Amino acid sequence: MPLVVPQAAIITMEQIVPRAVVIDGMIGIRYMMYSCLSFDHRIVDGGGAGRFLQTIKKSLECYGGAGNSLN
Repeated sequence: MPLVVPQAAIITMEQIVPRAVVIDGMIGIRYMMYSCLSFDHRIVDGGGAGRFLQTIKKSLECYGGAGNSLN
């Protein structure tokens, strides 16, 4: 999908699925999701794009009010 003026970036988010991860030296299952950010380097630099993705990541990790369980 190409960027169209006035778009500066496109973010995609995949399905949330259980994945095996190493936590404190042990294998555990955690729900994870891949995301990708494509952006126009003429408008946004890599530092700003990285900070944006970190903000999205932190917001999603903190999400989880009552009734928002994945199970």
